[in-house]
Amino acid sequence: MNQEVIIEQIKEKRSFLCVGLDIDLDKIPRHLLSETDPVFSFCKAIIDSTSSYAIAYKPNIAFFEYYGSKGWKSLEKVSNYLSTNYPNIFTIADAKRTDIGNTASRYAKAFFENLSFDSITLSPYMGKDSVEPFLKFKNKHAILLALTSNEGAEDFQFSESSETCLYEKVIQVSKTWKNSERIMYVVGANRLNYLKKIRKITPDSFLLIPGVGAQGGSLREVAFSGMNDQCGLIVNSSRQILYSNQGLGFDISAKNEAKKLQKIMEEELIKKGII
Repeated sequence: MNQEVIIEQIKEKRSFLCVGLDIDLDKIPRHLLSETDPVFSFCKAIIDSTSSYAIAYKPNIAFFEYYGSKGWKSLEKVSNYLSTNYPNIFTIADAKRTDIGNTASRYAKAFFENLSFDSITLSPYMGKDSVEPFLKFKNKHAILLALTSNEGAEDFQFSESSETCLYEKVIQVSKTWKNSERIMYVVGANRLNYLKKIRKITPDSFLLIPGVGAQGGSLREVAFSGMNDQCGLIVNSSRQILYSNQGLGFDISAKNEAKKLQKIMEEELIKKGII
């Protein structure tokens, strides 16, 4: 998927919402556990109920891998369902994979060819030759961890060399790599003090922003600090939408939560003159 399709979806749905699919069988409605594939059944219901407001879906791969071969089969079904029924919605494999070139190529083929994802999250620590294999795929995107929301981000990401923090160097150096126009960046919603600076370093790139909702990030502040002239933001919400109701009618509750976020996004897009 090229960025023009993402921008069209943002304008059409007046939204830049990504729904994270972090599926926990201990939290989904109990009546779904009798289904042949409760993970897929839950995902399908969430996708169908929120697709009017979501421009992206982000399956968290660990939540599928945890269930072994059954979980991987569920992931295949979710990916196929999205690509078949919602081809204009951006899909993100939240896998955080990277490795040496030959291995990276296999990861890229697994997620881009076999599973048909539009993008994948990657750790940039191993550098250019671990990321460029993902950038060889036309209309596919690598989403690099730049400045994450977790406490441990303090361990390395703010380390300075010549007054440049590591997260800044990740962005600056990655822009020199082949097909770097296909790179996006992860920035935590709680990093508002740095979001404006990051937007100056990479004015045209899409930023994937986790941490809004259950993790307490402010959607309006993220929009104020991170938007560019075409929006340039994909803001993720997982638990707030997925588990707003853990019984019958969970899909309607998910739809209502997605709509609440979309309404705020619509207001911010209007303020910016994007719609």
